[in-house]
Amino acid sequence: MDAVLAEISIGITELKKNPSAVIRAAGSDTIVVLHHNKPSAYLVPTQTYEALMDVLDDLQLLPVVQQRIACWQADPDKIIEMSRDELMQMAQGPAPKNVKSKGKAKRL
Repeated sequence: MDAVLAEISIGITELKKNPSAVIRAAGSDTIVVLHHNKPSAYLVPTQTYEALMDVLDDLQLLPVVQQRIACWQADPDKIIEMSRDELMQMAQGPAPKNVKSKGKAKRL
């Protein structure tokens, strides 16, 4: 059985009837959308989503920080100066190739 990671659930058919009302009623809670009684999607409030993205950004920086700590522990006199922006660029890796922005988010 699939885990349900929200206290509020709604069937996909019910969601289709009035999605705005469902989102409004949920407030700051996450809703699991069920299809044939199995989780198929989660409606997550914007604040929660943004907080999750911040955590993911921090997790991407972790290996860089660990590497810097290991280098420092190996040679405490060797200092590598780096700005937070440089760390962020390292954590994100190289920019994807052939990605073109169309100016609008993809609608589902």
